[in-house]
Amino acid sequence: MNENNYLNLHVIISHSPSCLNRDDMNMQKSAMFGGVRRVRISSQSLKRAIRISNYFKGSLGEPSVRSRNLELLKQKFVDELKNEFDEAIIRETVDRFAQTKSAEHEDNSEEAEIIEVAESAADTVQASKKIAVAPWVIDEIRALCGILATVKNEGLSAEEVKAIKDKEDKKKGKKKKTEAELQEEALNKKLDKAIKEKGDAVRYAYANARDIALYGRMATSGLMTTIDGAVSVAHSITTHAVDADIDWFTAVDDLVPLGSGHLDTQEFSSGVFYRYASVNLKQLQVNLGLIPDMKTKETPEGRKKVLEISAHLLHLLATIVPSAKQRSFAAFNPADLVMASFSDIPISAANAFESPVEFEKTGGYLQPSIKAFDDYITRVYAGYGLDDNKAVFSLWNTTLEKKKSKLEDVKEWVRNNGMDKK
Repeated sequence: MNENNYLNLHVIISHSPSCLNRDDMNMQKSAMFGGVRRVRISSQSLKRAIRISNYFKGSLGEPSVRSRNLELLKQKFVDELKNEFDEAIIRETVDRFAQTKSAEHEDNSEEAEIIEVAESAADTVQASKKIAVAPWVIDEIRALCGILATVKNEGLSAEEVKAIKDKEDKKKGKKKKTEAELQEEALNKKLDKAIKEKGDAVRYAYANARDIALYGRMATSGLMTTIDGAVSVAHSITTHAVDADIDWFTAVDDLVPLGSGHLDTQEFSSGVFYRYASVNLKQLQVNLGLIPDMKTKETPEGRKKVLEISAHLLHLLATIVPSAKQRSFAAFNPADLVMASFSDIPISAANAFESPVEFEKTGGYLQPSIKAFDDYITRVYAGYGLDDNKAVFSLWNTTLEKKKSKLEDVKEWVRNNGMDKK
């Protein structure tokens, strides 16, 4: 692994009363840590909020489309690619791209389940229950449509047809396939070969979706390619214990005197959260097609490109808040502290809060949380002899060095590979 291959991003952010992430019981997500209950915002929730944000689209481009409804997906791609390919080619490409077999697999990306294709319109509803939400990239479908169209237009040569017939004729004591089945099998092999030969075209196509390059993608088979995520994102937890409150609310019926049209309750709370993410800079270069694999030495140009992306990710971690119940609570709070560090290993500071922060009359939970973070980082770096290059932006006092007065200064520091501009 190259020196300083990891960019560790630490964020301390305080949210006013809110309910930013809920479970299947409509309660706040929570976790036990240090023997007490913490409110939690899942990494999936935070990553989605980042992915669909206007800042992401404006700075990193359009993200992938995530859906498990293949019929709606096909129609979307037909609408977008109808001037380039026949509708039949587009629909067949999506079918081939999505078709998979059940398999045991490792979850190494944002969404990880098994994708199955409805065999007929009548099966669509039932099949959709078995389909996981997967990331789809328009440029990737475009590239695959081009390959499929070329292969189908070329068809099979007389030699290829003869070869598959001769191979089948040599089988003994087995049920033989029909000529149509044999030709379809041969066409599939030819298609697979064409995709391998033109792998870079497909690879660079999915690389255009920065969220896949960052978060990764799991595939079991078919044409979909598995991408190892370059970014690890932790579930955000409060730095202190939290006892939730219950909001009892009513919707008044204006046409009924003293009448209520709706009564309900909602759990909510406030808290100081610790967010953490680690960027594997070399893996991100691989995912973007800048280098072929992790064994290849990175280039200055490739590192510069992924540092630019990482600077935007830092901005997103510091500013983006999940949208759940925000019309009711408006907890649009930016980060109070952001630290970035270049390191040889990922290092989370969650254990700074394993002993829950205690409330202080003069500083609430926020300033004690920053003090706990400062103390833990200092202890870890001293204890393990780490000399990671780091920069910090904080709205409050901090003992950490390389303090920056603005978030933009930390972003620029990341872009410059941990160097200050002269």
